[in-house]
Amino acid sequence: MRILALAILALAAVQTTPAQAQTYDPAYPVCLQVYQGMVDYYFECRYTSIPQCQASASGRAAQCVVNPYYAKPVPRKKRRTSKSRS
Repeated sequence: MRILALAILALAAVQTTPAQAQTYDPAYPVCLQVYQGMVDYYFECRYTSIPQCQASASGRAAQCVVNPYYAKPVPRKKRRTSKSRS
């Protein structure tokens, strides 16, 4: 019975697909999705605007997409300055 259970567990482990790494760079708001085939594509997240991305996509099998993982820059806190009395 143990051998059967281990065989089923081993078969299930072999059939699982590996997790894909994150393909989006959180530093840029726009990504270029480049197609290499019908279902094969990759992302180039190096663009700060849609027009900049579209210029790179021109003439290629590609499209520009908004980066869903874009991490907006954190605004700096204003420093308090102490006023000296005269």
